[in-house]
Amino acid sequence: MRSNLAFSLRWRMILTFMASGFLAAVSTALMLAVAANLAGSIPPFNWLLNFLADTVGVWPIVFAVAVVLSFTWYILLSQPMIRYLEALSRAMDEVARGNYDVTVPPRGRDELGQLGENLVSMSRQIKASLQRERQANQARYELITAVSHDLRTPLTSVLGYLQLIDEDRYRDEVELRYYVDMAYEKAKQLKRLIDQLFEFTRTSHGGIVLRPVPINPAELLEQVAEAFVPALQEAGMEYRLRLPDERATVLADPDLLVRVLENLISNAIRYGREGKVVELELEVRRVERAVLLRVANRGNPIPSHQLDRIFDSFYRGEVSRSGRTGGAGLGLAIVRNIVTLHGGTVRAINETDRTVFEVRLPAAGGAEAAGAGLSPGAAVRTD
Repeated sequence: MRSNLAFSLRWRMILTFMASGFLAAVSTALMLAVAANLAGSIPPFNWLLNFLADTVGVWPIVFAVAVVLSFTWYILLSQPMIRYLEALSRAMDEVARGNYDVTVPPRGRDELGQLGENLVSMSRQIKASLQRERQANQARYELITAVSHDLRTPLTSVLGYLQLIDEDRYRDEVELRYYVDMAYEKAKQLKRLIDQLFEFTRTSHGGIVLRPVPINPAELLEQVAEAFVPALQEAGMEYRLRLPDERATVLADPDLLVRVLENLISNAIRYGREGKVVELELEVRRVERAVLLRVANRGNPIPSHQLDRIFDSFYRGEVSRSGRTGGAGLGLAIVRNIVTLHGGTVRAINETDRTVFEVRLPAAGGAEAAGAGLSPGAAVRTD
């Protein structure tokens, strides 16, 4: 490609030089013919020509005129190239001053045209890089702010209760025990926040090495659901498990996939208490070679303008970040990071009467039974 471009520009210059020489020769011949005609009709002009011919010589005069005309024609024929170089120079000056929205006139596919395209492309890349840097700085600022807020809240409570104990500001041993229990609970909350932050950092910056093995997602979903029975009973809820007749396999890290399901089910319990039910579904799509895991709750729906943001780190749909209903806002961000590491996707959907979190993972092989999706004979478990 580069050799073709170089050949193109080189030959344009050569052809321009040849064309200027040819036009100079024709122009010189025309000027000589005009001079001869003028010499016959204008005696002073004839005398000037004879004087120059006697003192300098005819051929040196012809040669000088041809050189001047050749140079003049070369400049005229090179004007498009000169104007393009001036446009490139102005564009470079704009880039140097920080204006990255520069444009250059279109040109053929020679080195100068390629240089102009590269300049525009470079300026766009610099602008995009600066925007990404600003966004990264803003994200770091928001991260520091969010971490400081979410860690400071339980830490302040721990220090407050310990200060009450240290200053003997309690009436009896029962109140002392209450202060100790509250400090302990807040300390555990603080540990959970720190663990979430650490896990989010690992999943976001390549700190996790996947160890995928063949997994039956139906069995995994049922095992995780059973582990949540005490938490569901405490919240006054139950789970409903719907599995297809056909079997499927996914290649995934079991510990990380369990973490995904735990975060989604915990989220459904936290925000779906009013609905009393957490629905767990598995769907196998043979044609798309995909497995869909769904966790749904029937609480208040997520506002549509928040659906695309709930997987962002430290984002929570609540107006307040008081910690009344959630942690640091990292659970769903961790889910997205883990699912992305497995080559899948996750999304939130508002259906008519429920909110669904859908994890899509590539299937490891074809389904073993006919039919796809949830069958009428699917297992349903309610606890």
